[in-house]
Amino acid sequence: MTQTARENVEEIADARTETFESIDPRTGEVVGEHPIHDAETVGNRVAAAREAQAAWDELGFSGRKQHLDSWRKLLVKRLDELAGVICAETGKPLEDAKLELVLVIDHLAWATSNAEKVLKRRKVSPGVLMSNQTATVEYLPYGVVGVIGPWNYPAFTPMGSIAYALAAGNAVVFKPSELTPGVGEWLVKSFAEAVPEHPVFQLVTGYGSTGAALCKAGVNKVAFTGSTATGKRVMASCAENLIPVLVECGGKDALIVDADADLAAAADAAVWGAMSNAGQTCIGVERVYVHEAVADRYLKMVSDRAAKLRPGGEPGADFGPITMASQVDIIRGHIDDAINRGGRAVIGGRDSVRPPFVEPVVIADAPEDSTAITEETFGPTLVVQRVKDVDEAITLANATNYGLGGTVFSRARGMELARRLRSGMVAVNSVIAFAGVPALPFGGVGDSGFGRIHGADGLREFARPQSVTRTKFTIPLNPMSFARPKGTVSTVVKLIKVLRGR
Repeated sequence: MTQTARENVEEIADARTETFESIDPRTGEVVGEHPIHDAETVGNRVAAAREAQAAWDELGFSGRKQHLDSWRKLLVKRLDELAGVICAETGKPLEDAKLELVLVIDHLAWATSNAEKVLKRRKVSPGVLMSNQTATVEYLPYGVVGVIGPWNYPAFTPMGSIAYALAAGNAVVFKPSELTPGVGEWLVKSFAEAVPEHPVFQLVTGYGSTGAALCKAGVNKVAFTGSTATGKRVMASCAENLIPVLVECGGKDALIVDADADLAAAADAAVWGAMSNAGQTCIGVERVYVHEAVADRYLKMVSDRAAKLRPGGEPGADFGPITMASQVDIIRGHIDDAINRGGRAVIGGRDSVRPPFVEPVVIADAPEDSTAITEETFGPTLVVQRVKDVDEAITLANATNYGLGGTVFSRARGMELARRLRSGMVAVNSVIAFAGVPALPFGGVGDSGFGRIHGADGLREFARPQSVTRTKFTIPLNPMSFARPKGTVSTVVKLIKVLRGR
């Protein structure tokens, strides 16, 4: 069946499929209607991706780069259009959507430019005992990668898997969040426009059942971004068929402020890290631990900055609504728990929750076991805690099952403190900077997940290493043969004692 014929069949099938609506969270307006794909349709999309993958792989790194560069140029040309779709489905300000797409484009360029260098066949030393062998390793594509994306950064986050998987030679079947299906549809259609002859980027839309079907549809790997609870279900489903997974879940990231820190910069970083995108950032700042010597000055700087921010749906708003309506109750609950148990609302408070918007909230001195400290809030809230020294700050920052990102502000001890944080990434004297560096791996530990996107590690995440040895010449003492002469193993043992016993 030709690609055109297949698309016609799929369109007819979609016309008979149950649908769901995409909603602008700012207004409640319906901005799109999308099919709820069942297991059969998901299986068909995976099969179509698999059929196309072989030719995509045969293009080699340079051939794929040409096509992915064409897609990148199209994304640049139509950046404003996609930014509008992101705004409509998430409610975030237009400038934030554009900034997200700047990162998308930069990461796509890095992946295509570095795939060959990272993944191509290379020689490795065979060692003394196997000196008659030529040893090589190369990284081959898995085949079809299923990508299940989030809604908070509906282009940037999934593209950390999509771009790197495609550059490595895989086909991709993408299931975007049910809150942002239009973004996923736009990405897939734009790829088809730029690369019509290689339908290796397929779309499925729907709710959790569609994502579950993707895990069971015969994909060779799954990359998931979402909550820890859902991530565990994805892992369990994939485990039935030993399908490898990459899981990027939430965080409860801390920012540490040492006594010698640039307080103005640290305050600016905390407010941006906590409030941008309405706090709906997995690597956003949710906790601050500040040295008691500077705590009062620092808290005032944070409060002054946060007090100026206003949420809204209009172009001039600093940040948008809470995209997922059910999150509002979680945010409200965390604020109530912190205040009820002795925390001080320095900016905002209980009345700051005005669905679908939440105004900035800064709470000081909350109990360390309050939900505002222990659970992911995912709203424009910030808890500021004073500590006697940065050693206490490190201890408290690490007292969580999460381990995604972190931030340290210190002139003298920044790198030392960063290394002591139990997290996958740390920014020193800046915030979230690591996400903007395409060469750096991105991912967490503990309840924040495992596996890495971005950088060389991200490329290798979507390729399987294959080791090959080739005999160059026959050696007189070959211990791996039933025809070996008597005393061969004894000679090899003597040799290893001489070589490795010192």
